[in-house]
Amino acid sequence: MRAFMMVCIAASLISVASAIAGTATYYNVYVPSACYGYQDQGVMIAAASDALWNNGAACGKMYSVSCTGATNQGVPQPCKSGSVTVKIVDRCPSPGCQATIDLSQEAFSAIADTAAGKINIDYNQV
Repeated sequence: MRAFMMVCIAASLISVASAIAGTATYYNVYVPSACYGYQDQGVMIAAASDALWNNGAACGKMYSVSCTGATNQGVPQPCKSGSVTVKIVDRCPSPGCQATIDLSQEAFSAIADTAAGKINIDYNQV
């Protein structure tokens, strides 16, 4: 039992250590999308920035995203506890893209106050 607990603790530390820091914004018009056209993919979705897009290879990949803090003075503590898992369905093209991941409004509101507009995040592919 003790060995099992040690393995679980080590696995959770590896998971936390592999998280990547970035930023998130949100959007609320989900179709059409660059990956799926007019097919509805639900609301726990996101658009990938150029850093993740990789010529469309990001389509369908799932990411776990958690809020780590504010990026501005408007909402000093925007984060809610927990994380959200989203599917990449679209591209957030530069130069208009303002974040690493552009979350759906529903996904953003699950981890942060939407009044913040932009938050610092940790994310990793799941």
